Amino acid sequence: MHTLERIVIVGASLAGLRAAETLRSEGFGGSITLVGDEVHAPYDRPPLSKEVLRGDWDADRVMLAAGADEGLDLTWERGVAATGLDLEDRRVALADGRTLPFDGLVIASGAAPRRIPGTEHLRGVHTLRTLDDALAVRGAIDAGAERVVVVGAGFIGAEVAASCRARGVEVTMVEPLPAPLARVLGPAMGEVVADLHREHGVDLRVGTGVAAVTEADAGRLHVALTDETTVEADLVVVGIGVVPNTGWLHESGLLLEDGVLCDETTSAGPGVVACGDVARWPNRLFDETMRVEHWEHALDMGAHAARRLLAGDGPGEPFTPVPFFWSDQYDRKIQLAGRVRPADQIEVVAGSLEERKFCALYGRDGRVVGALTMNMPGRVIRYRRQIADGLRWDDALAAVAEAVAASVPSAASAPPAP
Repeated sequence: MHTLERIVIVGASLAGLRAAETLRSEGFGGSITLVGDEVHAPYDRPPLSKEVLRGDWDADRVMLAAGADEGLDLTWERGVAATGLDLEDRRVALADGRTLPFDGLVIASGAAPRRIPGTEHLRGVHTLRTLDDALAVRGAIDAGAERVVVVGAGFIGAEVAASCRARGVEVTMVEPLPAPLARVLGPAMGEVVADLHREHGVDLRVGTGVAAVTEADAGRLHVALTDETTVEADLVVVGIGVVPNTGWLHESGLLLEDGVLCDETTSAGPGVVACGDVARWPNRLFDETMRVEHWEHALDMGAHAARRLLAGDGPGEPFTPVPFFWSDQYDRKIQLAGRVRPADQIEVVAGSLEERKFCALYGRDGRVVGALTMNMPGRVIRYRRQIADGLRWDDALAAVAEAVAASVPSAASAPPAP
């Protein structure tokens, strides 16, 4: 491998910025160029569907402090997309016709939201992925939108629904699965989330999808569902997942399988690493090749990928995180550590589902593979560490039983009956 003097990072969001910060903190003194298709400086995405949409935060509050050039000595290419990669000549092609030479490349190009076919031209139909998206949806509500249809009850859809209800907007949320987040949390825990939204006035339509969206009278939208019912809306927000931004890599020779396929160290090829939403890699901790789209993952993988790039031809360290995310909906904070599947064994080990304050463990093949909490943040942090250490299912339940027994007064110490 040649000496690293010029590193190009494609993707100027959280993972790309963290990679740049790590390169500098690890002593890299060469040039770093960040390429991003947005004109904005790097910003935080989690508040977009919550604080920004509710109007609690202005746009400048989500900007990442390290997005300034201070101390990092970065060259920015904002508002220009990468359109191609030549690995042999070591160049990244840009949409304006220029090419950028590199010795090392960090691919952090993220993902783009899926859209409902045929709605691209319709005013009032939005996705929510970027700052501009969030401001557009907020602007529509500010302008008087009173009825919103949220398509998809995943994390983005559920947060958008909660934020719109906080603003007094009528919300219909449409989800093909039997419950919100059922694909991630399983049907039982998904039903807890469903009840949370129903209690806050959301008209939740599960087991059905969107057949078509068309313009109706007075600028409204007509949303036809696959169960042959219809909903009228002033605004439609689509949250049906994302697609990794790999179109610019199709002629590169890199392995592309639902993202950029890396080895377990995040290397995608000689002098090339990938991180964040666009990267798939084998996580030996869960014996699974995965792609993770969460905030903390972007931070951790961006830093790891930068260190892997600096390691050059060395073997590199495997990237073995316990994925973690959170979602704020109404007054509930939902947190999940691990990698869970709908068919996993589930046991509530603290609190209760009825109170919407609990901790539940997910088990598979004799191991604890996940911990889900609602308004119990301390427990998910503790279980995340234990999952990384290989916590066994029987040991976890035995520890819970022992703790419960220790908290119950013995007959000898109990006060006499009246």
